[in-house]
Amino acid sequence: MLSDIPWAGPIGVIRIGRISGQFIVNPTMDELSLSDLNLVYACTRDKTLMIDVQAREISEKDLEAGLRLAHPEAVKYIEPQIKLAAKAGKHKKEYKLSMMPDRTLEKVGKLAEAPIEAVFTDPTYGKFERGEALENIMQDVKKVLEEECDEESLRLLPKAVDTVRKKVVRRRIIAEGFRLDGRRLDEVRPLYCEAGNLPMLHGSSLFNRGDTQVLCTVTLGAPGDAQRLESIVGPPTKRFMLHYSFPPFCINEVGKRGGLNRREVGHGTLAEKALLAVLPPEDDFPYTVRINSEVMASDGSTSMATVCGGSMALMDAGIPLREHVAGVSVGLVSEVDQSTGSIKDYRILTDILGLEDHLGDMDFKIAGTQRGITAIQLDIKPAGIPLDIICESLEPARKGRIQILDHMEREISVPRTQDDRNSPRLATLKYSNDALRRLLGPLGALKRKIEDETGARISVSDGTLTIVAKNQSVMEKVLEKVDFILGREIEIGGIYKGRVSSIKEYGAFVEFNGGQQGLLHISELSHEPVSRVSDVVSIGQQLSLICIGQDVRGNIKLSLKATLPRPRSETNNVVEESVSSTKEAPSIWASAGDLSSNGQQNQSSISEAVGINASTSSPPILIRSAAECDEEEKSAALVQNSKATTRPVCASETDHKPITFHQDSSVLAKPGLLQTINDKMSKSFPQKEGDKTEVRSPVTAKTLKIGTKVTAKVYQIRTGGLVLDLGGGIRGMYRFETNGKNDFEVDDELRVVCVSFSSKGIPVMSLEDDE
Repeated sequence: MLSDIPWAGPIGVIRIGRISGQFIVNPTMDELSLSDLNLVYACTRDKTLMIDVQAREISEKDLEAGLRLAHPEAVKYIEPQIKLAAKAGKHKKEYKLSMMPDRTLEKVGKLAEAPIEAVFTDPTYGKFERGEALENIMQDVKKVLEEECDEESLRLLPKAVDTVRKKVVRRRIIAEGFRLDGRRLDEVRPLYCEAGNLPMLHGSSLFNRGDTQVLCTVTLGAPGDAQRLESIVGPPTKRFMLHYSFPPFCINEVGKRGGLNRREVGHGTLAEKALLAVLPPEDDFPYTVRINSEVMASDGSTSMATVCGGSMALMDAGIPLREHVAGVSVGLVSEVDQSTGSIKDYRILTDILGLEDHLGDMDFKIAGTQRGITAIQLDIKPAGIPLDIICESLEPARKGRIQILDHMEREISVPRTQDDRNSPRLATLKYSNDALRRLLGPLGALKRKIEDETGARISVSDGTLTIVAKNQSVMEKVLEKVDFILGREIEIGGIYKGRVSSIKEYGAFVEFNGGQQGLLHISELSHEPVSRVSDVVSIGQQLSLICIGQDVRGNIKLSLKATLPRPRSETNNVVEESVSSTKEAPSIWASAGDLSSNGQQNQSSISEAVGINASTSSPPILIRSAAECDEEEKSAALVQNSKATTRPVCASETDHKPITFHQDSSVLAKPGLLQTINDKMSKSFPQKEGDKTEVRSPVTAKTLKIGTKVTAKVYQIRTGGLVLDLGGGIRGMYRFETNGKNDFEVDDELRVVCVSFSSKGIPVMSLEDDE
């Protein structure tokens, strides 16, 4: 306004935001971070010049309200410029327009208009065929002018032919409502979508709309791969990037590829803004994401094709987008009254061709989801378009967008499950700074060693360890090494890998979980009897073990046989119940056991020590014959009053063999089995009077036997059950039942009955109601 350059200004520009449904004029940076709309609007007094929008799925109705608010607010900035120019502005220079002579335009029109119209009315022409036909027409006109030696017309021939083409196209669209390729004004070109067409990449897609084709690929990276920004305002890094490339071959040309031009930067930024609205939050998806869009063929709206292809490629990469984003370009062809400069008639075109963009008045790019708009960019050729026409264009764009979204969702509607072979993995773990220093090692040597051995990348920040691996198998290797160095919380039933550090007569000590020591007792080496520990394990051997217990002093009990399949036994009929681990890891199941004597199939189990958490409703028992018990006692040189858990139940005078209950903490009874056995025994072997007695005086070790009922107090509450005070200094245990009562408190009095004894002689009690 202050210079002497002639122009048709001034213009006003405004930014509109929206917070909680309320529009804000010229929001601050802090307000803009909370806004779901970022609208930049430029205009003259009565016409729109430019619109740029980034939004979080705003509806067309709300956007129209924002545009109609923005126009009068922007006009307020025009009058001050006029006043300033009046006081300090320079006088504008005089200029003369270089107009095409009417004689040349008329002459070229007579020669070229009919053949040009014939080309434009034939919908069978493709982009390149149409371009070749128009080039041949211009060459024919050029030959005629050369024969006539019309130098002036030859000099202006390209511009004159272009003017004739524009006149023919615009007249046919306004008068007949038909377009170059024979489509209706609101019709979208034929669509073709393909997701996952390059399976070796993290994500890929191919999107075709007419003769426009775009190939999009997605690469996932670590948080440290984010682009670093050197900006005074805004975030220092950028985790989502979209790069748009428009090579010469896409328009059938040969040329040298240099750096990015402003067109490629602008188109890529528009598509990036459109997709940013549906990306998951960084806390839920911390990966760095890069989309590369390669335009393979161009016939208009390549930026909107990039939005469509990018959305499908993101879902193909397994990124949890809220929903698909698609874009479509809307054009305008208008007829202007030359005397007043106002628009007499106009037509709005959906999904414009490249030639319709060149010969038309507007390229209105609108991207969004089913629910609303996420990005807009408006390019115009005349000196402004009325706002009413702009708002009217929103509805055709919405209908075209919905049609494209439906086609995309038929190809891929939900994020794909990440493939173990190709998809990278990212893990974020929390450790103390001391633990992280141990992982780094001197000058980071230990961290670099892990990265070299596995190919993963490890980054450390304050209390946070981030691991990025190219697939799941690499991630498991890294986590195994980190667990071995730093350790993790010990959990009963958890599976750990360790190394045998020393061997004793009674077992082996294993170093695992970041330097912790655990005892692998000789009884936990194998399901078969083991005479020497060194026959099974050796110093330095790596083992996968299950933690079966941890006492109050922190001593850890490990088991190797719990990870091994249980062999079939021909002498012992074992009834077991499966117990699954509560740890968030693959459940470890033992092999199926033998069939019991009554024909029931045994289930798999994991050995449990007495007092650790168990989820069974009945105490552990093992049924053996008397002959087997006698043989075992002889071989072990046991006496009757030793700590062995063999206890005769009855000695009937019938011909039946006496049955002995032998308690074994590694075997878990099937729920309700004890009651079934007792019922059958009561029928086969009449009980002697006093077999089930109620002890009212203080219970002693001599008076307590199976079937004895006592009143006990809750001494201690544990995860899997209760420690009971039976009186007389005797402690018993009660295990919680599945779907049973477990809301006990210390010192509660319970009526319990002794149902068995553990391998250590500890009474196993059951509630009297559940007997």
